Amino acid sequence: MKSQIKYLELKSGFSNDGPAWIGLVVFSKTGKTLYFDGKAFQRIGSDRMNGNFYDIESGDEYWISGVKKNQQDRHNFGKGLVYVEKRILGDYLHIVNQKELDTRLYELVEVNVEIPILRVNEIENQKVVTRTHIDENRQKLARTELSLEELDYFIELYKEDSINGRYLKGRKWSRNLMNELIVERANRK
Repeated sequence: MKSQIKYLELKSGFSNDGPAWIGLVVFSKTGKTLYFDGKAFQRIGSDRMNGNFYDIESGDEYWISGVKKNQQDRHNFGKGLVYVEKRILGDYLHIVNQKELDTRLYELVEVNVEIPILRVNEIENQKVVTRTHIDENRQKLARTELSLEELDYFIELYKEDSINGRYLKGRKWSRNLMNELIVERANRK
């Protein structure tokens, strides 16, 4: 498997000051999945998000890019230490043409070197189970046009999406729709 030193920064829940690492990222055979610190990442593919990759298991968004020779990897307004993986310290110092690490900006750390291929394959290959006989095209109707059975079905559907959705914005959108349907159901009682 191909590997490369990359800059990674957690964006979900942070502005430009999320935890950040410089470490050895391993690519899958196809190059579509990246592995680092026991996690697997895939490209988001949308410019509406804060990050350009997401963690397949948690859905958290990350910014992943090559390291900059001028060591300005963080956003201009970002702050906080950048963790540097111990095993790549020599290679990183060579890339940035430095003799030692500035401990005011960086901290050496050990990371999980596990490549969770089996765990990720299970997640990606989960079969979609048809939950009921309800036509999912009915979710386009106004809340007031849905039957109680349909309301319950879509509440569960959005609840599941708000927990297991791939993207943060999608999970928030599902949670908002679920809450609207819960209010509609309560109003009918």
